[in-house]
Amino acid sequence: MASVEPAGRVDGPRAGADIELDGVSRYYATDGGLRIDALHDVSLRVGAGESVAVMAPSGAGKSTLLHVLGAMDRPDRGSVVVDGVDITRLRRRQLVRYRRTVGFVFQRFHLLPALNALDNVLAPVMPYRTNFDKVARARELLELVGLGARHDSVPSRLSGGQQQRVAIARALINRPRLLLADEPTGNLDSVTGEEVMDLVTSLVTEEGMKMLVATHDAGVAGRCERHVRLRDGMVEDDTNPR
Repeated sequence: MASVEPAGRVDGPRAGADIELDGVSRYYATDGGLRIDALHDVSLRVGAGESVAVMAPSGAGKSTLLHVLGAMDRPDRGSVVVDGVDITRLRRRQLVRYRRTVGFVFQRFHLLPALNALDNVLAPVMPYRTNFDKVARARELLELVGLGARHDSVPSRLSGGQQQRVAIARALINRPRLLLADEPTGNLDSVTGEEVMDLVTSLVTEEGMKMLVATHDAGVAGRCERHVRLRDGMVEDDTNPR
């Protein structure tokens, strides 16, 4: 197993790593004792620098797939190998370390309401030592997402699109090698959603990351180089539409 650095440290830029899922399954039990296959025998490889749209109807496994990749959930079977390390075999402190190499963008933003935009961006790195200036990095990211002048605004003073821009900046504060976006435009109108996806795709290119976006929106999927379709927790199709 590759070595993992101490949990109290957050590093700067790193190259995007390859991802390999092999026979990944994740099951859930209902209150009535029935088993739901959120993922069933999923095998998938994502190369460094790829952008992938994970497309599926609601409940077909796309969010579970992202949670497994981000080590927010463990599969019941199979392996998830990132840069040569099987993250399903990591211990708790090692998982914490791995999660800080991943950026998450969610549909509901999940900003802390009492904190202003700058402090929301800083929140993931505040408890840790870094080899970069945290505040300078946060200010730079707010400028990149067009909110440099709103750094002292709390979420309630920002529009939905602006809140999602803050969430994107927060996801990038650790200079992640992997960005996972779960329905990132689901709470936005179509025009704002397009603007947010323009921003995300440009930042992914500039930062040299790979990206997986869970979506049922064909417009969002069209921003990605590759489409993986899930049905009933299984890969139904894997294509490059370009």
